[in-house]
Amino acid sequence: MSTQLSLSQITPLLTNLQLAESPRWRDGQLWFSDWPANELRTVDGAGKSEVIAHIPSFPFCFDWLPDGQLLVVSGREAKLLRMKTDGTLAPHIDLSGLSTHPWNEIVVDGRGNTYINNTGFNFPQAEFAPGFIVLVRPDGSVERVADGVAFPNGMVVTPDNSTLILAESYGNCLTAFDIADDGTLSNRRVWAHCEGDHPDGICLDAEGAIWYADVGNSHCVRVCEGGEVLQTINMDRGCFACMLGGDKGQTLFILANRWGGPESMGNDGGSGQVLMVEVNVPHAGWP
Repeated sequence: MSTQLSLSQITPLLTNLQLAESPRWRDGQLWFSDWPANELRTVDGAGKSEVIAHIPSFPFCFDWLPDGQLLVVSGREAKLLRMKTDGTLAPHIDLSGLSTHPWNEIVVDGRGNTYINNTGFNFPQAEFAPGFIVLVRPDGSVERVADGVAFPNGMVVTPDNSTLILAESYGNCLTAFDIADDGTLSNRRVWAHCEGDHPDGICLDAEGAIWYADVGNSHCVRVCEGGEVLQTINMDRGCFACMLGGDKGQTLFILANRWGGPESMGNDGGSGQVLMVEVNVPHAGWP
């Protein structure tokens, strides 16, 4: 049976952000991007926030290699950057030869394979075209491993490193791939139809269900493989991303921003928020 949570059950953790995106839980803090501010930030459970780095890119997303090195996707500059111990960013992989369109989301699996997706068109100016996913192996080699995805967004990898699940925002679905020993993807299939929704950021829980954020419908939805909706959280603004974290992995952090269409991105007067709500099933997998 599907259950619903109302806005009154959700606690604001941080407000007055420009456009909060790409959350990750690590070392007792939520890490996230504020795209228009070009800031990589953290916030703890008490609401104490810190700017970790300035990233001169819109968009930018990030994740960590198994050895703890932070990788940053500088989306429109087509660069994968690596944060050094002194906090500066160094070139890691040049992606410019693979596409002239913006790079979007990243996930690093437990073996150090890095997956990055590309929108396939210059959103929002250009007409839609399908995007793709590339694999960056630990040895630095790069391979295109999936094509024809409809505005790829959030990605997760299951705890056993066997499956990658992708949000296709323009496909109204979550799509799964098997991961081979060499990191390549195969056996593409619809993991869940999301009728009427445009899944954006996603995270995985220990029961194998996925939480996805939806901007246009202003909600977060927990769904299982096959498409059954298990839980819905309704918001008063667009939900861009969500991440499970907290001490027990059972805090769902929701990154929400008022949305007036693509032309309004970053111009909504500090409407961005990080909110949190306790849920029953903890985080699993990557990120």
